[in-house]
Amino acid sequence: MIPNSFDYVTAKSLDEALSLLGKHKDDAKLLAGGHSLIPAMKLRLAQPQVLIDISRIKELSYINQEGGGIRIGATTTHYQIESSELLRRVCPLLPEAASHLGDVQVRNKGTIGGSLAHADPAADWPAVVIAMDASLVVLGPKGERVIKAEKFFVELFTTALQPGEILREIRFDVPKGRVGQSYLKFRHPASGFAVVGIAANISLDGSGKCQSAGVGITGVSPKPYRATGVENALKGAALDGKSLSGAAAHATDGVDANTDLFASGEYRRHLAEVYTRRALETAASRAK
Repeated sequence: MIPNSFDYVTAKSLDEALSLLGKHKDDAKLLAGGHSLIPAMKLRLAQPQVLIDISRIKELSYINQEGGGIRIGATTTHYQIESSELLRRVCPLLPEAASHLGDVQVRNKGTIGGSLAHADPAADWPAVVIAMDASLVVLGPKGERVIKAEKFFVELFTTALQPGEILREIRFDVPKGRVGQSYLKFRHPASGFAVVGIAANISLDGSGKCQSAGVGITGVSPKPYRATGVENALKGAALDGKSLSGAAAHATDGVDANTDLFASGEYRRHLAEVYTRRALETAASRAK
């Protein structure tokens, strides 16, 4: 299909993008990679009058280590994350997750910020930033504010972003000590999106028991979520088959699972438990 007519403008800086958003308000949409927005426009599910292209703003594309933290600009592409030697060394969960996204064309053009701001319930990045306990930095008319990842996703395709705000940066601490990470997903055969996606971030203490755990899940419910039941079951436990299976059984505690033409809610719950156990087993083996 063909989208409705619209005006297109390229923002050369973050300040200019904020100014354009303030000028056009609800009539405008930001364009980063466009892999979600353009199909929605073609289906007339989105009909902005103005597209503000932020993909060429250099100050939004970077992967930096500062002190004990990593900072990633919102328009950093999936491929830049997948191929980052820094991230492969200090936080391999992100390059691993990036390799699961779409295909080569999508990874070369799509951006982490665009994916997070779109808040598709089957997207991969939300589970990862939740598992990493990341902070999302947004900039708007009232200045800068920081939102924890698990609070950023409000509901189906809805985030905590306020009118006129732009997601600027993703921040998280560099994992230290004996850390194991894994991202696994059951891929929809047609779209490539996650029917179920599990991000696991586990650290061990000196005795080999779980010191801390971060588990983010996508694809199961209308919004990605932190699997606190899994995390609580893991803390202080020896990471053997019994404890990992027991923890994985809590993957969908308190969650209303999605049902669609491809998978029932019951099937998604089953997949979530199975893939959570596999992700935990992989992360635990990498931490030893």
